[in-house]
Amino acid sequence: MNILVTGAAGFVGRNLVENLKNIRDGKNRTRAKITIDNIFEYDIDNTQDDLDRFCSDCDFVFNLAGVNRPKDPAEFKAGNYGFASTLLETLKKHGNKCPVMLSSSLQATLAGRFGTSEYGLSKRDGEELFFRYEKETGAQVYVYRFPNLVGKWVRPNYNSAVGTFCNNIANDLPITVNDPSVELEMLFIDDLIEEMYDAIEGHPHRAEYPGTGEVVNGIEYDGLTPNATEQGRYCYVPVTHKATLGRIVELLHQFHDQPQTLIMPAIPAGSFEKKLYSMYLSYLPKDKVTFDLKMNCDDRGSFTELLKTVDHGQFSVNISKPGITKGQHWHNTKWEFFIVVSGHGLIQERKIGTDEVLEFEVSGDKIRAVHMLPGYTHNIINLSETENLVTVMWANEMFDPQHPDTFREDV
Repeated sequence: MNILVTGAAGFVGRNLVENLKNIRDGKNRTRAKITIDNIFEYDIDNTQDDLDRFCSDCDFVFNLAGVNRPKDPAEFKAGNYGFASTLLETLKKHGNKCPVMLSSSLQATLAGRFGTSEYGLSKRDGEELFFRYEKETGAQVYVYRFPNLVGKWVRPNYNSAVGTFCNNIANDLPITVNDPSVELEMLFIDDLIEEMYDAIEGHPHRAEYPGTGEVVNGIEYDGLTPNATEQGRYCYVPVTHKATLGRIVELLHQFHDQPQTLIMPAIPAGSFEKKLYSMYLSYLPKDKVTFDLKMNCDDRGSFTELLKTVDHGQFSVNISKPGITKGQHWHNTKWEFFIVVSGHGLIQERKIGTDEVLEFEVSGDKIRAVHMLPGYTHNIINLSETENLVTVMWANEMFDPQHPDTFREDV
């Protein structure tokens, strides 16, 4: 399969092309049905001859080219309609009836605040052009109306508030939020890419856009929300996220402060928080990619907190010098894992009020986890005379100096 991507140098195009390369080169094997031979990248620097050649040989087209921030509103028509006409006429010239995807926008609904949008009007005209092309040629057309697109490589200070916030907060630059209560619907680029794979495979998610106030199956629609239906005229990405500007900025400040607090907020699989954190990290300047951790050192070695989580405890690393014993304390409800990753040691545990001692010899040569049981005083002994003992430790809760739940007692 040969795939043509127009607007290949843009935000969506760049992400799509790089991910199509992963499939082409066998690095991504999650889509076994897709075989890619060539990826034709078309952008503003290409020529009509390039477009001719690409349209002659392609088996699928992603039309991502468009204009969204012109100096003159007239450029909307040229960029969002004129090029689309050229693309479709070139395909017709070569008798190529391959599937064509169009990147449109929710603004094309002309619903709510988008009712007078020049951009939305140009996108609506482009949609109708593609639907006429589909009727005339019989080629399959996939028209997607995207909400706010976000993710790595979004250009800041351009047309994405989220991209601007990520960039500015990561780089300690000021931001302006006029109304924190404003809610955005966001489509992350990785979810968009997965839907593009579905389109290549011939099973995009389809929908209609009921008008404002229209009731379908007991649900009143706002003109901007897709109603999933297999026979829908439009296509859509089923995974989007909504959040207020205030919540977005709050999270970004938490991410910014993590090197100081060491606290990682809850980031469940597939969550908005998880995806936003990934996006934020893509804007970090070089001097923030690495940060120092506070090592608590004494003549016995060192103890360093690595990471604290809101709901899954904290991680630390302990280094014990040769012959040193550390620990000698117990907890009521706190529990831990000790994982020796280098050196040779002995872990001892004794249930409070008894004399029986549990002993576990541990080594970095055979890594295993040892539970530190609640109600058991415990220690860890470096058995080596020359080598440091390095232990990764996990505790089920963040350390609270006001309620440490830690009581000194020798094993």
